[in-house]
Amino acid sequence: MFTQTRRIGDARITRVLEYSAPTHDPAFLLPDLAQETLDAEAPWLAPNHYIPHMNRLIVTIQIWLVQQDDKVILIDAGVGNAKPRSVPRMAMLNNRVLEWLEAAGAAPERVTHVLNTHLHVDHVGWNTVRDGDGWRPTFPNATYVIPRREYAHYEALLADGSDALVEESWQDSVMPVVEAGQAVFLEEDASEVAGGLLRPEPVPGHTVGMTGYRIGEGEGAGEGFFCADVFHSPVQIAHPEINTSYCVLPDVARATRARVLEEAAERGTLLMPMHFGAPYCGHIRRAGEGYRFEGAGWPEA
Repeated sequence: MFTQTRRIGDARITRVLEYSAPTHDPAFLLPDLAQETLDAEAPWLAPNHYIPHMNRLIVTIQIWLVQQDDKVILIDAGVGNAKPRSVPRMAMLNNRVLEWLEAAGAAPERVTHVLNTHLHVDHVGWNTVRDGDGWRPTFPNATYVIPRREYAHYEALLADGSDALVEESWQDSVMPVVEAGQAVFLEEDASEVAGGLLRPEPVPGHTVGMTGYRIGEGEGAGEGFFCADVFHSPVQIAHPEINTSYCVLPDVARATRARVLEEAAERGTLLMPMHFGAPYCGHIRRAGEGYRFEGAGWPEA
């Protein structure tokens, strides 16, 4: 399904699919994951998160949509259409994401906020759309929220060199919203966004300034956490010591993952990552001295 919806408190939460496929060699994405360990976990990872006979991890690109009262909020912005990219699976896409967003009540002019958890190429693409020979903000009335530490890090990095995960998207998907005056920079000690509907929480490690967003009050079914790329695959829940090849602060990433797991298991929080296969979100349960992932169903909202 391209969209699925649930409620947390008074908020309507919709996930909008850009694409999902068995695209990643585990040895590339999770280089510290031994094949024998993956083989042992394969019975519960397959078929939604891993295809054993292909030895490929399923990686999803999706956009989370939060709606309550007059707020229409996107959390991350996928790859985007018509973007020239060196990675073939991301290059010059022609997907129907905007139509699905509109079907869910988030036509471009209705979106009030776009929250970029971090600035990797697969999280900023729909920030902009083609406008002649250039690019313009997709959501003309939205405030684009970018973690200040994240922006400053890549601004400095790109001034002195390059970074494969942001340099292709910086000019076509990040700078146009900054130059249009629609970007605001989130401080690390910020306690709320969107009038208090969401509460930002730094989750560094994968990138220096990655930020997650908590919604709802209380524990259990009343709370959710958009955890960005703290996890790329549920296998990292069973083995939280495993980083991706993209984690720029490895020890910090492990510490962040451990904290998120402990809090989610304790509070019964619904975790909503960006890259899991079906059912795309779920709960963390204790399993002995570790944790296991329990996928969450999609009740009609």
